[in-house]
Amino acid sequence: MRSAEKPAKVTIRPYEPFDLPGMYRVCLATGDSGRDATGLYANPDLLPHIYCGPYPVADPGLTFVAADERGVVGYVVATADTVGFEAWLEDDWWPRLREQYPRELAADPGDGTQDHLRVAHLHDSRPASDELYERYPAHLHIDILPRGQGAGLGRGLMGTLIAALRSRRVRGLHLGVGSGNPGAHAFYLACGFTEARRAAWGSTMVMDLRAG
Repeated sequence: MRSAEKPAKVTIRPYEPFDLPGMYRVCLATGDSGRDATGLYANPDLLPHIYCGPYPVADPGLTFVAADERGVVGYVVATADTVGFEAWLEDDWWPRLREQYPRELAADPGDGTQDHLRVAHLHDSRPASDELYERYPAHLHIDILPRGQGAGLGRGLMGTLIAALRSRRVRGLHLGVGSGNPGAHAFYLACGFTEARRAAWGSTMVMDLRAG
């Protein structure tokens, strides 16, 4: 009888620039409500350019990765100030992407890919105001590959980020979770988030960082 394979050792640590390609791969491999989105995109970078890439550029101190011997298995990215982050996107991040991916690429090619939706997103995004940002100014995205799930990495990454935000005296944190990802919704509830809003697309969840 073969002995059980030892689980891979995973380390949670602050982001380093060499992590970015691995983070992009994780983002795409979990980009369909936690499922692999590789088949939905002709360009594998478009989705990560929006939901992963800008965060470690804007504030690398709020990006943490989980890595094993095969590379990045998960990450959490965040900003402490959503209003300031959205202004930075408009000034420093979107212009270069809009030039690289012109508006005409937002036309649906009819082949089932979703690249055109992401191109439309980066052209149409504008800084927005929301009263929720006053109490919960920080927001995050967290993604973990299947091989890293169920081993406490999600809680580890979340706890590391929350500690970093509290050290900056950030008062609150919010995130969005799609209606097609009930497992993520349950995870955030277990981590201490509460549901502030519910809409057709999913839920906005919040955490008061001054508590606890």
